[in-house]
Amino acid sequence: MFILKDFLVWIKENLGPWGPLVLALAYIPLTVLAVPASILTLGGGYLFGLPVGFVADSIGAAIGATAAFLLGRTIGRSYVLSKCKDYPKFQAVAIAIQRSGFKIVLLLRLVPLLPFNMLNYLLSVTPVGVGEYMLASWLGMMPITLALVYVGTTLKDLSDVTHGWSEISTTRRILIISGFVLSVVLIICVTKIAKSSLEKALAENGELHVGTSQLPGVTSPLDLQQPLVIKIDTSNEDHEK
Repeated sequence: MFILKDFLVWIKENLGPWGPLVLALAYIPLTVLAVPASILTLGGGYLFGLPVGFVADSIGAAIGATAAFLLGRTIGRSYVLSKCKDYPKFQAVAIAIQRSGFKIVLLLRLVPLLPFNMLNYLLSVTPVGVGEYMLASWLGMMPITLALVYVGTTLKDLSDVTHGWSEISTTRRILIISGFVLSVVLIICVTKIAKSSLEKALAENGELHVGTSQLPGVTSPLDLQQPLVIKIDTSNEDHEK
C-alpha cells in the first residue's frame, strides 16, 4: 500500500504528460501478481481528474486482466487447472461460458461472484477467445472504475480547499455529496441487474444457479497441448437418471 502511494507521488512529481500511460502500464504487474489495484484507480482520479483518470485506469485494468489471462492460458495453465476445484461456483460458469462467452465474462465483471484477480486466471482455461475476454472485461469493469475514479477526483477537490470542509460553498458541497451518492446507487443497481442476469444465464446453461454446491466437476486434461476446453464431468447427471 505504501509502495503504491509512493509510486503515485513519483508519477505526479516526475512524469508530467507521460503519467497516465505509466499508470495504465502499472496495472500489468499488479494484476499478474493478484495485488488489488484499487489504490491505482483512486490515484488516477486524484492525479489526473475524471476524464483522463478514467481512460488511463480503464485501459490499464483491461490490459492487466488480459496479461493475467494470457499467462494462465500458457505457462500457468496447469497451475490454474489445479486451482479450479477450489472454486465450485466456477464450475457452473465453465458450463455457461461455452455457449455465451462474451455475455458471461461481462456479467462476471459486474458481479463479485468470484475473486476478481483469480477470475482472470480461471477464465483462461475456458474456451472464451482473447478478444471476447478483453472487450467484455473492459466494458464490465467500467462502472466500478468510474466510481473509484470519481471518488479520487472528489478527494482531490477536497484537498484543494485550504481552509477545510467548512469553507466549501453550499452548492459545491451538495454537488460533491450527490455525486458520491449517485455513484454508490449506480454501482448497486448495476450489480443487482447483472446478478439477476448471471443467475438466469447459468440456469439456462445447465439448470444451475449461483451459489449451488452440487455442480459438475471441472477436470484437468492430461495433455497440456490440447485445445483449451473445460471438460465437464456428467457422471452426476447419469446417476440421477
